[in-house]
Amino acid sequence: MEQTKHQDFNLIKLTWPIFLELFLFMLMGSVDTFMISSVSDDAVSGVGAANQIITMAILILSVIGNGAAIVVSQYLGARNPKEAAKVTGNAVTLNLAVGIILSTVLLIFGEPLLRMLNVTGDILVHAKVYIHIVGGGIFLQALLNALATTIRTYGFTKQTMLVSLLMNVIHVVGNYLLIFGHFGLPALGVEGAAISTISSRLICLVLFFLLLYSIMEVRVKWTYYIHLSKKYVMQILRIGIPSAFESVIYQSCQLVFTLYITYLGAEAMATRQYALNISNYIYLFSVAVSMGTSIIVGHLVGAKRPEEAYKRVFDSVKWALLVTVIIDAAVIFFRVPLMGLFTDNLEIVALGAQVILLSIFLETGRTCNLVIINSLRASGDAKFPVYMGLISMVCLSLPLGYVLVFQLNMGLAGVWLATAFDEWLRAVIMYFRWKSRAWEKHGLIKHDAAESAGPSAAPAS
Repeated sequence: MEQTKHQDFNLIKLTWPIFLELFLFMLMGSVDTFMISSVSDDAVSGVGAANQIITMAILILSVIGNGAAIVVSQYLGARNPKEAAKVTGNAVTLNLAVGIILSTVLLIFGEPLLRMLNVTGDILVHAKVYIHIVGGGIFLQALLNALATTIRTYGFTKQTMLVSLLMNVIHVVGNYLLIFGHFGLPALGVEGAAISTISSRLICLVLFFLLLYSIMEVRVKWTYYIHLSKKYVMQILRIGIPSAFESVIYQSCQLVFTLYITYLGAEAMATRQYALNISNYIYLFSVAVSMGTSIIVGHLVGAKRPEEAYKRVFDSVKWALLVTVIIDAAVIFFRVPLMGLFTDNLEIVALGAQVILLSIFLETGRTCNLVIINSLRASGDAKFPVYMGLISMVCLSLPLGYVLVFQLNMGLAGVWLATAFDEWLRAVIMYFRWKSRAWEKHGLIKHDAAESAGPSAAPAS
């Protein structure tokens, strides 16, 4: 029996473009921070605070994007591209609707939300400008999420990487022109960075639509966008809601940690933003491996090949851990000059170097978590990580962080240690969950594939 090209993905071929794409995305954030730091440390803190809220909105959007990607991958694994196309159409419409709602919320309630985070003074001024422009255009990110995740699920990770490369080039050029006011344009500072972000996303969105229609075996018809199917919507939400809820819990905890840090002063706020920009690069490879592994697991589960999925995840964890430790060691060694790239404030540099030193505890646990949790979601087992996240993040890490920061006077280092505790606790729990193979009973299309695709849905031998 002929095997479809979508069922035998190679992890390295899938992962390296995802890694480069994520690297470019992170680079865009670092370039923003680097360029905005020339305005002031308050500007950096303001953008950082605004991005905390914008990130929450993006995570809400991932309800549909991540859920749809997993449903699509299982249909492709079962060799049913028509059903995959219908799910894609429904996902784009749902994401656009949610994106418009979130854009409206951030436009109207952006400032009150920032004030709830204890953001005041000049930091608030910069944060308001950024959240109104970038947050108001969050519906563009909604569509980008839906399209990019679907295209990756088809295995075209290299193409999404190339589009992201172009988006980053446009963004950097836009920053250069609008933040500093070159070639006769006004120097807009934070406002210029926000306008550049929105413009690059709009151009990228058009390219993703063109790419989607060039790679799909069965194209998305207009009726797939207009007619929402209860079956597809429920399949998307069954995975998407728990996945997004877990991420929202995590980011909510990070918002609470941000609130803690506001009481430590503006220097601590700026330090955290710079340190996070550096830390993002440490776990970048792990994120790429987790995304590539989840694509493979989704296809294998849809094709009824659980044994291969089981082994694939543990192999991925080993490779991701090895590379993370190597990258982390390099970052720790160069932590002082890396912090010096962002600021010449010696107190901020010293504080940032201290928390980056603690990243060896944080990033190793995070690596295991990323790979296994994404694989559990891809298999259909999305609720278990949420329950464990509530216990670990909300009930344990937040109180621990409060004690470390305020009672033991560990300051910013206390936040890093509390987060590391959470990551390692969940990593151990997720390891045993995957090892138990309880996820095998959570496949999404046990009956749908057989009913709609007929005999050809059986996996090739």
